[in-house]
Amino acid sequence: MSKVTKTKRAELYKDHIVQVFLSKFVSGELSRLDPVFDSHRGYTYPLVEKILGAPAKAEEFLAQLTAAGILEKELYDKILFCPHCGSPKISIHYTCPHCKSFDVKKSALVEHVQCGYIDTEDRFAEKDMLQCPRCGKALIKPDVDYKKAGIWCSCNDCKKSFDIPVPSHFCRNCHKTFTFEDGIYENAYSYELTSEARHEASRGWILVSPIKQFLEDQGFEVETPGFLRGKSGASHMFDITAFKGDASKDMIVIDLATSTKNAVSEQPVIAMFAKIYDVAPDNACLIVIPKITENGRKMAKLYNIRLIEAKSPEEAITAFAGKCMEPEK
Repeated sequence: MSKVTKTKRAELYKDHIVQVFLSKFVSGELSRLDPVFDSHRGYTYPLVEKILGAPAKAEEFLAQLTAAGILEKELYDKILFCPHCGSPKISIHYTCPHCKSFDVKKSALVEHVQCGYIDTEDRFAEKDMLQCPRCGKALIKPDVDYKKAGIWCSCNDCKKSFDIPVPSHFCRNCHKTFTFEDGIYENAYSYELTSEARHEASRGWILVSPIKQFLEDQGFEVETPGFLRGKSGASHMFDITAFKGDASKDMIVIDLATSTKNAVSEQPVIAMFAKIYDVAPDNACLIVIPKITENGRKMAKLYNIRLIEAKSPEEAITAFAGKCMEPEK
């Protein structure tokens, strides 16, 4: 793996959205991310969409992590979309090669082994048994008296017969037909954590997973990300939510903020305050790497948000265990 790619991974690890997503793998909650079929949109990644809060950006997000060597992809399925309306609601019509009708009857061909007569199975049917139309002998034992000899099709419209129908595609959404040549044929992938990313995560790069584990060890129910409904009725997402017994007891909400520059601005503090004002948790904690501006520090104190500034994930976890778990004074 190139040094450039390793540097790119290091930058992505600082993104709290990436942290929340990768924690699913690190914690063992997720071993492989498989797409889920949606009859309106095709294959989707609901977990990624939930974390991002923007369904349209899910594939771009996964492509970015793959390019950085954090994820590796494997072909899961192929999907066909209608070229007219873009719908994945496609069915296959097997059509007559002569008149293109899909009113085609499929029959099995049967061969009488002894006399060599071949015809469709319905021609051999005689009451509850099979009987050769040519010689009149009863056919009792499969592969001894008779054997399957393929299929034969007949068109109910033009009455012609043939052995191989022509496939055509029908869109159940716009009711138009199209050929494979005109269809939109795309790949759908599964994703797993690369060995490099798993190794780097074990060295403390992924912050969400150890915090989640620490809280669970303390008897908390933990969700990453966590969604809580506020007094206004709006739903708010936190990077981590934790509670004991039920969602109204000992509730802790945690957000992460990182910066590739010198300091994180006060914006994460403002955003978190808007959420906790509506949700009213017992404890709100903002973990910042590497540090926050002085204005952000003052605002966190004013808004009663417990602030952790750390230069590394290891330092942040230690500080969280000591500071954010202390009772309010």
